[in-house]
Parts: sequence; structure tokens; C-alpha cells
Amino acid sequence: MQSGEKEDGLIIIWSSGDREVALNMVFMYAKNSRLNGWWDNVLVVVWGPSAKLLAEDEGLQAELQEMKKAGVEVHACKACADRYSASEKLKSLGIDVIYMGQPLTRYLKDGRHILTF
Repeated sequence: MQSGEKEDGLIIIWSSGDREVALNMVFMYAKNSRLNGWWDNVLVVVWGPSAKLLAEDEGLQAELQEMKKAGVEVHACKACADRYSASEKLKSLGIDVIYMGQPLTRYLKDGRHILTF
């Protein structure tokens, strides 16, 4: 099973284009959740304006790598990333760039733990 598909998993939908939200909430909580064992599985989904921000911000890219080293899985919405011409950059960062509408619908119907920022 992928991260976020287990009952002990957390899915964070990161759609904000605000760098401070990324650093001081999304990345911080996701990384610490894994390092401290608060959640067994953490999936961050890059969606909307966050795709553009991440593709352009080298500081966030470095933080992303630290978050991934901690065991956080990262996906990006392909439709959104394509709109921002960010898909190839996100893929080069080791992010799974996939269409997210169907997976998100499944997570919601399954009653998964989801945070949105």
C-alpha cells in the first residue's frame, strides 16, 4: 500500500503558494510526524500554486529533500503541475507527478486523515 492509504496514515494537501505556509506548517509537520512517529505514513500532495512555488524555490527544494529523507512520500497533481509548466522540475526532485483527482476521491471516501493548507 502507498502512504496515506493506511488508517495510520496522514495525507497533507499542500495547495498554498505561500512560502511561509510551506516552511512553517506543511514541511515542518510532515517531517516531524515521521521523525517522532506521530503517523506511520505521511503523504504530501503538491497541488495548485504550491507546484509553481516548489519548482522555483531552491530553498524549499532543499527542505523537500530533508522531508523525504525522514520518510515522507510526495506526490504532485499532474494537471496542476502541467498548468504551471512545473511537471518536469517536480519529477527531477523525485516527486511522483500523477493525476490526483481519483486518488483524492478514494482517500475521502475511505475516511482517511487529511489536512489541507
